Amino acid sequence: MAKLTGTKLITNEVRASYAQVFEPASMTDRDSDAKYSISLLIPKEDTETIELIEEGIEAARKGGVEKFGKKFPLKPKTTFRDGDEERPDDPAYAGHMFLNCSSKTKPGVVKKAPAGSPVKTIEITSEDEFYSGCYCKAAINFYAYNFNGSMGIAAGLNNLLFTRDGERFAGKDAAENDFAEELDFEDDGDEPDFLS
Repeated sequence: MAKLTGTKLITNEVRASYAQVFEPASMTDRDSDAKYSISLLIPKEDTETIELIEEGIEAARKGGVEKFGKKFPLKPKTTFRDGDEERPDDPAYAGHMFLNCSSKTKPGVVKKAPAGSPVKTIEITSEDEFYSGCYCKAAINFYAYNFNGSMGIAAGLNNLLFTRDGERFAGKDAAENDFAEELDFEDDGDEPDFLS
């Protein structure tokens, strides 16, 4: 169940896209611009998460008015968009809203520990386990910004909880898929041709 406390949101299950959560990346050559980031794909049927995102954005907008004055826009720019409109050629975004989130500090990335474990979560440190295409829940925080006169609401990335695997969005396929024909041989005692 999704939960909003002020401007902090815990989502329902969403899908990770453009996941850059283990090493920061920069849009420019300046290291100070390097950030951790992710695009969260929210199914349009998940009206609970969508409504809470809109409420979180509104709470942050009110905070923006308090911080920056009445010049803060009534309908500020956000990174919350409609995938069908913004990415019509990308099937992963079809039927989804999406929210781009980022942070200068590394997010916590965890998965649920097995039953009977003395801890509740296990840290994930590898792109093999958390990747673009997997499913997760996200803890994010909405905040108002005024960058050189450009004002809006951004989503800060706090933490991620891996929930299940999904088909990878990455451009390369898994090794076992690339070599499926070579690995698919009868166990008749003969070595496959590529091993002889």
